[in-house]
Amino acid sequence: MSLRGDVCVVTGACGFLGKRLVRLLLEEEKMAEIRLLDKHIPPQIVQTLEDCRGDTKVSVFEGDIRDGDFLRKACRGASVVFHIASIIDLNGSVEDSEMYGVNVKGTQMLLEACIQENVVSFIYTSSIEVMGPNAKGEPIINGNEDALYNSSLKFAYSKTKKEAEQRSLQAHGEVLQNGGRLATCALRPMYIYGEGCRFLLGHMGDGIRNKDVLYRMSAPEARVNPVYVGNVAVAHIQAAHSLKDPQKRNMIGGNFYFISDDTPPVSYSDFNHAMMSPLGFNIQEKLLLPLGLLYVICYLLEFLCMMLRPFIRIVPPLNRQLLTMLNTPFTFSYQKAKRDLGYIPRYTWEEARKRTIEWLASQLPQERK
Repeated sequence: MSLRGDVCVVTGACGFLGKRLVRLLLEEEKMAEIRLLDKHIPPQIVQTLEDCRGDTKVSVFEGDIRDGDFLRKACRGASVVFHIASIIDLNGSVEDSEMYGVNVKGTQMLLEACIQENVVSFIYTSSIEVMGPNAKGEPIINGNEDALYNSSLKFAYSKTKKEAEQRSLQAHGEVLQNGGRLATCALRPMYIYGEGCRFLLGHMGDGIRNKDVLYRMSAPEARVNPVYVGNVAVAHIQAAHSLKDPQKRNMIGGNFYFISDDTPPVSYSDFNHAMMSPLGFNIQEKLLLPLGLLYVICYLLEFLCMMLRPFIRIVPPLNRQLLTMLNTPFTFSYQKAKRDLGYIPRYTWEEARKRTIEWLASQLPQERK
């Protein structure tokens, strides 16, 4: 089921995943119009799409995701919305109210705009972190959508993404202004890597400052299964195809799907090393300190920052929840997405790794090349 001739809206279109999805839509779907929605869209972003735009109209919508009138304008005449935009923050540097406003309120207002403007399909980009890991660090190995797990989420990011996901799924079946019905689904990607990943770039910068030795913040046995950004983009298009198919629409509507690929399970720190070892980086053999001692230090830092909060806002570089996330085995299967959406990873691990390493090499400081 093609999206040929459709009009779509991509929120967060200038972000890591958004840019990849827009390009894939232009290259493969021959849509009538793609609307790029973001807070700020540099002209060069649109210029880079000229080589694959073809006859598809590319429109720019700059504004606030919390502005209802702006959202209605962006959604008018569209048939599908890919909602990727959100604030990602794992160390508490963003105020909770700002996070809630963008991630939850913005999603709710976008859903309302879809209903008012008769948008029939809505794909929400969720996160593995709406699942956990929980504060106890209870592992999941090769989990699926039926896994029972006490999330007990602590991150404001995780909480707001979970609430936004719930609101998106609950909106499935809502009656549109023209009498039709909205169909929604949510995709939960694992940690996304690839060209443009700011987290990989940050770890590489830390390694350079540490004389080309990457810091180890994850125990080797704390395996996760990252997913390549190109495969996540493919999954979004497959979800849109499925929601457009009358025979699949009600089966997948209101459901969430884990999105992973064939990237080998490995700890976060060892994943960084797998990407950067060809560039001359080594990695610390052991954690900086024993895990128990790191938890104590994080607790003391969090307590100190809380006491100082009325006078000055200090964000510690590491907290207990982040430390738990980095050291909990947490892997998930994409088999339900394969069965229901027809999702099959397009890029192999070898190809994804090669592309990512080449991009990282291009980002090295001139004196390191």
